[in-house]
Amino acid sequence: MDVPTHPVTHGLAEDDELSDEQIEMLLKQAEVRAREKDTSSSLVQIPSAADYTLPRLATPGLPALYVQTEGDVARADPSRLLDDQQRALANHIRKVEDPVAVKKKKIEEKKATAGEQWFNMPKTDLTPELKRDLQLLKMRNVLDPHRHYKKENSKDFVPEYSQVGTIIEGPTEYYSARLQKKERKKTFVEEVLDREKNSGRFEKKYGEIQSKKTSGKKAHYKALQAMRKSGKISKG
Repeated sequence: MDVPTHPVTHGLAEDDELSDEQIEMLLKQAEVRAREKDTSSSLVQIPSAADYTLPRLATPGLPALYVQTEGDVARADPSRLLDDQQRALANHIRKVEDPVAVKKKKIEEKKATAGEQWFNMPKTDLTPELKRDLQLLKMRNVLDPHRHYKKENSKDFVPEYSQVGTIIEGPTEYYSARLQKKERKKTFVEEVLDREKNSGRFEKKYGEIQSKKTSGKKAHYKALQAMRKSGKISKG
């Protein structure tokens, strides 16, 4: 039903009272006017997309896309999935090492030297020459009776780590304290034997020991008889 928007006042006197139908009509007219007023005030003009213009951005430094579209199919560029270094490693044969063997090798390398505090002194390489030199050092108190060394009760005379070097006299040493090249020997045993040729001390000492061991035996008695026959020893 259409409701007129202008107020309905015709046909009424000033003193006449409004009927229920007229009151309802006036209320509807007021409601329609209020609704039209709210609608007109709430309408906002929304701009279209043509009203805005976005500036174009220059992007020369951006990398190319990893994904390329071919029709309805999107595919990744295989040349850009890995860098050259990783691709080269992937194309070569990879060496697989046993972790137990690697750990064992590291332990052996660690035990091969005495450590940085001992200047990485290597493990003893026991050769026959070095073994004789170490035995000679253990019996050094026999070489020179005028020097006294601390007695060693240890049976193991081979150190775990050792290194053989040559002592070279400095320029401040007196000339008599220096060894000439022909006098310098390669091992301790060679030096001792060379000194023995000049002194004969060991041969004399060996003779004294043998005479004590054979004293009172048959061989010793026969030697005394031979010396008496030759006149070297008198019977009295």
